[in-house]
Amino acid sequence: MKRALALLSLLSVAGIALPGLALAAETKLYGRYEWVSLPELDQTLQAKMDTGAYTSSLSAKDIQIFQRDGEDWVRFKLATKDGGDSVYEHKLSRISKIKNRTESAGEDEEEEASPGLSQRPVIELPVCLGGDQRTIEVNLTDRSHFNYPFLMGTKGLRKFHVAVDPGERFVAGKPSCS
Repeated sequence: MKRALALLSLLSVAGIALPGLALAAETKLYGRYEWVSLPELDQTLQAKMDTGAYTSSLSAKDIQIFQRDGEDWVRFKLATKDGGDSVYEHKLSRISKIKNRTESAGEDEEEEASPGLSQRPVIELPVCLGGDQRTIEVNLTDRSHFNYPFLMGTKGLRKFHVAVDPGERFVAGKPSCS
């Protein structure tokens, strides 16, 4: 088995295709910043593709966890310039522990500023990137002091089979999921 995999790897590197051999999902190359659509929230936002972050984050405010039919839910508003006063309710997946981060003055980089962890509610949210839609875990936190209201971490990037070119921006264009 190991020899067969090694042979397939060599053929792939040499550019030799074998008829009938389908590869897993092809990796797509996107820029450091892209547009994402959140169909359940009827929003299209600019996002930072962050290979240094594990989880994805959505800018939210007035976050409240509550019970509905014996299950945990979360209620929130978007903390974006076009978020308006709409209130969203979503079933809670879990509570995550995230390292505290801040943004450097004059830069759009997110760097660790203070030690410690914060707890954030996590929801499963359909996200459209380019022409592909996947449901990913997204934690809710106020990102209004950052340049991008949505951050896609490596866990989400993997679901989309995305590689990130840090020198590119908005390669995928506006999302076009149906």
